[in-house]
Amino acid sequence: MELDKKKNIALLIATAFLFVALFDGWPYGFFTLLRFVVFAISAYIAWMAYEAKKEKWVWIFGFLAVLFNPFIVIHFNRETWSVDLIVGIFMIILVFVLKFERRSNTT
Repeated sequence: MELDKKKNIALLIATAFLFVALFDGWPYGFFTLLRFVVFAISAYIAWMAYEAKKEKWVWIFGFLAVLFNPFIVIHFNRETWSVDLIVGIFMIILVFVLKFERRSNTT
C-alpha cells in the first residue's frame, strides 16, 4: 500500500475517535483508548514525515503524540479538551493537503 493511503487511513481512524469523544457519556476507559490511538497514529505519521524529509510535520505530529500520550497523562478540564474537535478537523484537512512520496535511497 502506498504511503499516502496508509497516512489517510491512519488519519481517518484518529479523526473518528476524536469526533466520537465529543459526545458525552463515555467511560474513562474510552478516553484512555482515544489517547493511545491518537498517540500511536501521530507518532507513526511523524515517522512517515521524517522518512519523507518533511521536518515541519515531524514536529507537529510529535507534539500531538506528546499531547495525547497515554503514559504521562496531561490533565485538562472538559472545556479544554475541546481541542479534540480542532485536532480532528486538522487531521481531516491533512488527508487532502499532506502528501508523502516514497524516497529512493539511491546516491
